[in-house]
Amino acid sequence: MSTVEIRDVRKSYGAHAVLHGVDIDIADGEFVILVGPSGCGKSTLLRMVAGLETITGGTISIDGRVVNGLEPKDRDIAMVFQNYALYPQMTVAQNMGFALELAGARKEEIKRKVDHAAGILGLEPLLGRKPAQLSGGQRQRVAMGRAIVRDPKVFLFDEPLSNLDAKLRVKMRAEIKALHQRLRTTIVYVTHDQIEAMTMADKIVVMQGGHIEQIGTPLDLYDNPRNMFVAGFLGSPAMNFLDGVIVGEEGRFVELAGAGRVTLPGRIPTATGSAVIVGVRPEDITISDGDGIVGEVVLVEPTGSETHLAVRVGGQDLVVVLRSRMALVPGERVNLSFDESKFHLFDKGSEERISVARL
Repeated sequence: MSTVEIRDVRKSYGAHAVLHGVDIDIADGEFVILVGPSGCGKSTLLRMVAGLETITGGTISIDGRVVNGLEPKDRDIAMVFQNYALYPQMTVAQNMGFALELAGARKEEIKRKVDHAAGILGLEPLLGRKPAQLSGGQRQRVAMGRAIVRDPKVFLFDEPLSNLDAKLRVKMRAEIKALHQRLRTTIVYVTHDQIEAMTMADKIVVMQGGHIEQIGTPLDLYDNPRNMFVAGFLGSPAMNFLDGVIVGEEGRFVELAGAGRVTLPGRIPTATGSAVIVGVRPEDITISDGDGIVGEVVLVEPTGSETHLAVRVGGQDLVVVLRSRMALVPGERVNLSFDESKFHLFDKGSEERISVARL
C-alpha cells in the first residue's frame, strides 16, 4: 500500500501563514493533482510531503507512518522537478542510476533497473548522451526515469511541464498518464494549469490562499463546483457569470442585469427577490434564429474545430464556444440561447453554490 494522509497541515514563515489546516486523503495508486493559482500553497504542500520544507503544524503520513521528522531520503518518495535537475557531466544512464549508486546497489542491479525504466520511457537510444544533447521533452523523460528506477512508494511532480512548449506539453501529459496506468504508483502532482488537472487526474484538489476549496474527480468538480472560484477556475474558456435577481411568483426565473429573463431548471418558491449569480459555460450557449437574448459580436476567434466568440450582452462580454463554423463579424447582432438545464446558481454575497432544490 502507498497511501498519503495529510491532516490539519499548516505552514508559516514567521507571522506569515501559507497553509491554514489542510486535510487530504490519497489512496494507494491514486493520481492526485493539486491545482490553483500561483501563491496558493500547492508547491509548498508538495515540498512538505517530500521533506524539503518543515511542517509548522499537523501531520503527514505515508503508508500509516508519520514522516514529519524524517529526512527526504528516508520517506521512500521520488520527486520530479520542473527544471529537470540533471547532472550535466553525466550520461542519461548515469543520471538515472546515480541514486541507486549512492545507495550502494550493485552494478548489475543498477543496469537492470535503468534499462527497464529506459524501455518504459523510450530512452534506450539516448542512454549514452548527456543532458545538453537532449531536447526539453527528452530531459523530462530522463528525470522521470531517474524516479522510476528508485521504485518509490510515491511519485511527486512539481509543475514538470511548465518549461515545455504547448505541443510538447500535450505529448508529455499523455506520457505521464500512460506511465501511471502502467505502474499504478501513487502520484501527487502540482500544476497551475487546469487543463493538465482535468485530463490527467483521478482526483483534483483545488486550492486558493492556503485553503482547499474543493476535492473531487475532474468531472464532478466541473459539473458541480462548490463555489464561484472552482467554477471559474476549471474549464477553458472559463465559465461566464451574470448578475441576476430571482423573480416570479414561484421563483422560477432570474432577471439578468441588462439581458432579460431566463428560466431556472427547478422551482424555488421562497427565493423571490434574492440577488444571485448565474453561471453558464461557453459551450452551453448557442446562436439561435430570432429567439433568446440579443447581443453584439465583439471578437471572433476561429480555432478550426470550434469558433470562440466574445458577445457583449447588457454591458458584459460573454464567451461562446460554437462547434460549427459561422461567418460572423464584429459588430454583428446575434441571438443567444442558453441551455438552462445546465445553469449554475451562486449566492451573490458568499459566492457559494446554491442548490435549486433547497433555495
